[in-house]
Amino acid sequence: MNKPLDLARIPVDHDDIDTNDSPNEHFSAVVQARMSRRSLLRGGAASAATALFGAVSLSACGGSDNDNVATSPNPPTGNTPATPPAEKLLGFTAVSKSLADAVVVPAGYTATVLYALGDPLTANTPAFKNDGTDGDWENRAGDHHDGMEFFALSATNGPATTVNDRGVLAMNHEATTDEKLSSFFVHANGGTMSLPRPAAEVDKEMALHGLSTVEVRKNGSKWEYLKDSALNRRVHQQTEIEIAGPARGNALMVTKYSTNGTKTRGTLNNCGTGKTPWNTYLSGEENWSGYFNRSATDDAARGNDKSVAALKRYGRNQGDASRHGWETGGAEDRFQRWNNSRKGTSLDGSDDYRNEMNAMGYIVEMDPYDKTKAIKKRTALGRFAHESAAFGKPVAGQPLAVYMGDDSRNEYIYKYVSNAAWATADANPADRIATGDKYLDNGKLYVAKFNADGSGQWIELSVTNSAIAGYAGYKFADQADVVVNARLAADAVGATKMDRPEWCSVNPANGEIYFSLTNNSNRRVEPSGSSQAAPDAANPRAYTDQKGTATQAGNVNGHILRVKEGAAGSTALGFTWDVYLFGAEAKAAAASINLSGLSEDQDFSSPDGLAFSAATGICWIQTDDGAYTDVTNCMMLAGLPGQVGDGKKVTLSYPRANGAANLALDTYVGKAATPDTLKRFLVGPVGSEITGIAETPDGKALFVNIQHPGEGTAAANVGDPSKYTSQWPSNAGYGAGKRPRSATIVITKNDGGRIGT
Repeated sequence: MNKPLDLARIPVDHDDIDTNDSPNEHFSAVVQARMSRRSLLRGGAASAATALFGAVSLSACGGSDNDNVATSPNPPTGNTPATPPAEKLLGFTAVSKSLADAVVVPAGYTATVLYALGDPLTANTPAFKNDGTDGDWENRAGDHHDGMEFFALSATNGPATTVNDRGVLAMNHEATTDEKLSSFFVHANGGTMSLPRPAAEVDKEMALHGLSTVEVRKNGSKWEYLKDSALNRRVHQQTEIEIAGPARGNALMVTKYSTNGTKTRGTLNNCGTGKTPWNTYLSGEENWSGYFNRSATDDAARGNDKSVAALKRYGRNQGDASRHGWETGGAEDRFQRWNNSRKGTSLDGSDDYRNEMNAMGYIVEMDPYDKTKAIKKRTALGRFAHESAAFGKPVAGQPLAVYMGDDSRNEYIYKYVSNAAWATADANPADRIATGDKYLDNGKLYVAKFNADGSGQWIELSVTNSAIAGYAGYKFADQADVVVNARLAADAVGATKMDRPEWCSVNPANGEIYFSLTNNSNRRVEPSGSSQAAPDAANPRAYTDQKGTATQAGNVNGHILRVKEGAAGSTALGFTWDVYLFGAEAKAAAASINLSGLSEDQDFSSPDGLAFSAATGICWIQTDDGAYTDVTNCMMLAGLPGQVGDGKKVTLSYPRANGAANLALDTYVGKAATPDTLKRFLVGPVGSEITGIAETPDGKALFVNIQHPGEGTAAANVGDPSKYTSQWPSNAGYGAGKRPRSATIVITKNDGGRIGT
């Protein structure tokens, strides 16, 4: 979701709030090390064999014939050429920055709306009116389309590796566009802004969050979704989900709903995704803690036991109000579960929902091909504010590695390594969820520590680790306690605090892992207070930036980190790292800000979504920015990646107050980018975040999600479309009404070629 810098993405929310008060070193204080910036942009990686994500191209079902939203500077005319020109990666003309309420793509490309908030997923669900009166939300597309994956469909509705014209698109629905308590665009009058919330409003909002699967196909030259497909599905806050892995059946998971601690309901605030080597969908639960309410006297009600420390570490202090007030919807169980206070008299929590929050914050696995299979939360991968989950390149006979980030200020980067070695026969198993049990329920969870010399270590988070077993801040009972409270375990072993790790992805050309570190408003040359940190070699920028009349301070524009594993591959305990790309404004006055030397066709702020194309090797970078949105809407860029260590050393010098000696920093910056190695490919509508990337196996259709266009509109204006900050996609000819809607677009090349060429 769009946010200013790294503050809460929505002012009333608790997203991205720093709850880490451990004394561990910050990434900014760790290193005197190498950083290379534009390695992502370097190299000529072409096709890659290992698929890291799926994608489809689609076109709108039920939309008009005028739903083409491409607004390229030179729209193409005429018919598709019979013979495409020779392919050149990044051969398109870069898109300029834009403040238009439109999706802008390069000349020679077409972007078409496919699937938007409220679209029906069954034949019996009425068409979406988009006036706040629509019902049956458990059978409609949810809100805030986010991460997604494409799963090709065979003729028998099973997995396929080479089908490019039919598939299932699995998608996250992260949140809603809010003011105060209400998701106002989906309520007729803007919704109720005070407590208690009406049950009907709460039910609608709970259904808007979660996941969807939708069948898509190419029909002639256009893509469409099938609203009556048996493969369509909504997963929402009443959907039963199994607890799997070390925490299954543990005392920490006991609730009134599941007195044996083996199940829960719903998946919440889903952001990034992953695709397993056995063709299932992984979804990360990100900023979930803010949905829960705690009473002002709950610490004492719990006897000030260790659960109080755990709740505070995950952002729930006593007295914290919930994001939407769902717990006030009524006395029914579906509402009361959002009250995380101790209300019952039982010792184990079986008569209330004091432990309910322990069932949120995981990587969730779902089989997109089979609705009869259980959905499972894979607790072995740890509990935190998950973004995406990226698999290292599978190697027969070696364990699988999964890389993850915790998206809050001063949180950590993690790796999970399976106990089971990869067997190639498991790429097409009879039971895909059972295969997930094999690889994702039993393994080792690690956290990263970054050293000043450009090296790093993976530290195992095990209850047998002496630092964890003897940790004074929290007494861990067992391994389930470690994974449920992974943040506390990472504190105990001295992991490196990072600047909001968002999405991660693996370069198919060389297996290096990329992490988006979106920004940090708490960087200062001379820090004041424990929440601020000085710049250092790995986080060398601390500067002021103007947005209109407002001054922004810190590492305003973010950067991207990359990691190269040691010789042992997935099981390596050591790695090397650098920072290969810094976001910045091209016109930044100081060279210490625009360290990557970005041009007007390349500059960006706050990298978030990140994925490599398996077909072309292009690295797609998406932004969720609030710092540069006075100049341009959020965007997506295409880069050609290099490798760790391909840069040069640069020395920066910052003046300090009161005559103190300058702060001198050495850092490493990658090879200079050229127009052939980094280009802006897309700019979105007003108020939107660009998020979610998926492609067909041949790379000729690319899905991109446009999240929360129109954010910044006041709820009081919900009845006056002229006051909306955006009317997209209705202004592109898609659907009824004028209220803005999150939506999925599909991008195709007019000559039939691969995207990004």
